[in-house]
Amino acid sequence: MPINIPNDLPAKAVLNSEQVFVMTEDRSSHQDIRPLNLLFLNLMPKKINTEIQYLRKLSNTPLQVNITFLRVDDHISKNTPQVHIDTFYKSFDEISSKNFDGMIVTGAALDQVQFQDVNYFDKLKKIILWSTKHVTSTLFSCWGVAAALKVFYNIDIMIMKDKLSGIYDVNLSDQIDTLTRGFDDTFKAPISRFCDFPLNVIQDRTDINILASSDEIGLYLGVSPDKKQVYVSGHPEYDLMTLSDEYHRDLEANLQPEIPVNYYPKNDPNKSPLCTWRGHSSLLFANWLNYYVYQETPFDF
Repeated sequence: MPINIPNDLPAKAVLNSEQVFVMTEDRSSHQDIRPLNLLFLNLMPKKINTEIQYLRKLSNTPLQVNITFLRVDDHISKNTPQVHIDTFYKSFDEISSKNFDGMIVTGAALDQVQFQDVNYFDKLKKIILWSTKHVTSTLFSCWGVAAALKVFYNIDIMIMKDKLSGIYDVNLSDQIDTLTRGFDDTFKAPISRFCDFPLNVIQDRTDINILASSDEIGLYLGVSPDKKQVYVSGHPEYDLMTLSDEYHRDLEANLQPEIPVNYYPKNDPNKSPLCTWRGHSSLLFANWLNYYVYQETPFDF
């Protein structure tokens, strides 16, 4: 089944060229079914790229999903045309009286910043708390996980000296859960962050069920006991070249980045990387939409 997006969203042309099944508002309005309503809070700088990445994953299920794009404030973006944000993104006031089947909170380029220095954190906190009453299941990614840990467990952001960047092996826990149905015992995941999620902190200070982790990256995948919050500390939505783009961006900025681990063949940035995480990433989003959202959300919210 398709994913439903606004008629003129730039991602439409890209996804159509890749034979991704998308449906515009005009076509979906003539269907007599109950689609899922998903709220997408995009905190990433390059919003159009992030939209395309997530829409690829969300479209790979037999479910029809309506997407509402949400912005956290009126900040003028340096990396996304303002007309795009004004056209496709809603303010919180516009959607706060509504209910949604699912919600995604992306990462943000703030993983070296304390929460008190994030000018929109109070607004973000309000949205996250609102989601507990108005959303069946919310998926937090990367920095979004750190923000959720602060809101729900009062855990301040933990910042590492060195950035985790690359493709890391992740180990599935012994806990049986529908979110990881079909996962291999060990699988690969893209990580790109300074913020840390140590297992001992998650175990000692939260009630999160740890579904996947490793000694190197800490928590990768966890869920709240009621499955209303899903925590993904990496970027399963990343495209093949996203880590490469970040690496060369940081090189040009003289940040002396380390080469992303387990990414380039023979650790050579001149060689084209291989995508080793696509299958599990698609399965993660499909399982979340099916088991945590579609199977749990009421027909009449």
